[in-house]
Amino acid sequence: MEALELLRLNLLSPMVLAFALGVVATLVRSDLRFPDALYTTLSIYLLLAIGLKGGVALATTPLALLWLPALATVAFGVVTPLWTYGLLRSIGRFGVADAAAMAAHYGSVSVVTFIACQTFLERAGVPYEGFMATLVALLEVPAILVALVLARSIMTKQAANEALAHGATGGPPAAPWSTLLGEVLAGRSIVLLAGGLVIGAATGPEGMARVEPFFVAPFEGVLTLFLLEMGLVTGRRLGDLRTVGPFLVAFGIVVPLLHGMLGVLIGPSLGLSIGGTTVLAVLFGSASYLAATAAVRLGLPEANPSLYLTASLAITFPFNLLIGIPLYARAAVWLWGGTA
Repeated sequence: MEALELLRLNLLSPMVLAFALGVVATLVRSDLRFPDALYTTLSIYLLLAIGLKGGVALATTPLALLWLPALATVAFGVVTPLWTYGLLRSIGRFGVADAAAMAAHYGSVSVVTFIACQTFLERAGVPYEGFMATLVALLEVPAILVALVLARSIMTKQAANEALAHGATGGPPAAPWSTLLGEVLAGRSIVLLAGGLVIGAATGPEGMARVEPFFVAPFEGVLTLFLLEMGLVTGRRLGDLRTVGPFLVAFGIVVPLLHGMLGVLIGPSLGLSIGGTTVLAVLFGSASYLAATAAVRLGLPEANPSLYLTASLAITFPFNLLIGIPLYARAAVWLWGGTA
């Protein structure tokens, strides 16, 4: 498809329009609200459905096809927070805690953006590797841990130097990394994705056929409802754009673009198809606001939530949903041929 047709296909999808409706509803001060229990139920459904479908694909995928994309994904999750932290500290002039919190979010992954990309490719008739859900699970954790370890080590050293300068000895106690790691790994997104992968891989296509009427047919409808709620949340954060400054707005667009284009460049060398390359680009170009936010609130309470939540939710997520997904699909076709 041509670029304009891809953009039209994305923008006129029920999911994207539902997201826009949520933003508009907030801007006009509608009383539309989702109960917390419904939001939790929708997120559980989507995460488990993605895990199950990925597990079924994993059951039929040879390890030789998976190990290289998996290794590249983990490496991306380790390296990304290091360079984004340096950028935020040197050019953005962020404090240690805020820079590390942002780095954690932009090295991790947005599961909802991944789901939206899957839906977009299916509507466009572009096949992709079924094991991509495995890469989502692999990308959730490394950046969060690297960013938090980096911040805590620097902040502990700074506190010790300040204590010595004032004649005191020692510094604050070491952060409880076992507690933090347990919190990240036991988070809802990791448990449901990893658990779904295990269940899907263990039961295979036969097991999936038994739950297909519930986890496959209603999937896009549930996603539409969820994105309506995400539009409401995003709309409530738009006002923060006036206070975060132009650097953060630029960061929330340019850095994901760079990461996404890296995925486009390396996808085929990892053995991925055009569709798989597009998904990898979306994974790299997204920013977490679930797992990373929960971990940062626990491990870096000093960080300002208005910065990392506004960047990931009010800037990067809408950009990817409206423009990024079809852009990466078209870039993959332009560079590597094929159809999209």
